[in-house]
Amino acid sequence: MFAGMVHVLDNPAWNALISGNKNIAFGNGQVRYFDGEVSPFVGLEENTAGNLHLLYEKLPYNGPVLLLTADETEIPGPWKVLQVIKGLQMVCDVAVQQGEIQAELVPLTDKHAPQMVALAKLTNPGPFASKTIRFGHYMGIFENGKLAAMAGQRMHAFEYAEISAVCTHPDHVGKGYARQLLLYHINRIKKASETPFLHVRFDNYRAIEVYQRLGFYTRCEVFFYVMLKAG
Repeated sequence: MFAGMVHVLDNPAWNALISGNKNIAFGNGQVRYFDGEVSPFVGLEENTAGNLHLLYEKLPYNGPVLLLTADETEIPGPWKVLQVIKGLQMVCDVAVQQGEIQAELVPLTDKHAPQMVALAKLTNPGPFASKTIRFGHYMGIFENGKLAAMAGQRMHAFEYAEISAVCTHPDHVGKGYARQLLLYHINRIKKASETPFLHVRFDNYRAIEVYQRLGFYTRCEVFFYVMLKAG
């Protein structure tokens, strides 16, 4: 399926768009993308100038879109690069974590979407839009009827499942909610005989420390290219 020593997670967005997330993918055999209201991530079979031009032609909206790469990439015009964000890709392939779930974890549905978008906007865990919930597996913790913390799954690249949108409202930080949600997802993914992974900004030291304590290690550095269809 993969040539040479290429790893699934070297190109996670493309591999998710052709496997676990193909039900919500658009595109063809070289370039793929999600509905803009689901996720800005785009996938290229190979990071070539030709494929970036093809994506430019195929993409039905102006963006911004996110290209995730394990290597620094030259982005050709007419794409306009708004930002390059350096991150880490972390993987958890140790034995199933044990942890006492103290707070009640509630499955999140479309009716919770406005609260989810508001919490993501407040805490900025990464891109989160009105239909991001379509990735599935979102769980939340509520206090007094309001969403206090959440976490879910995003890219599902073959046997690797990405934990995403891990965020806690500032009023509820320090209660261990993120850890409980992470443990839930680690165990859920491992019970499905899959491997959890995630992405984090390279300078989000607090989050990195939490992930390391739960058994995640840094697999590689990654680059997020935030791009817009100029003109």
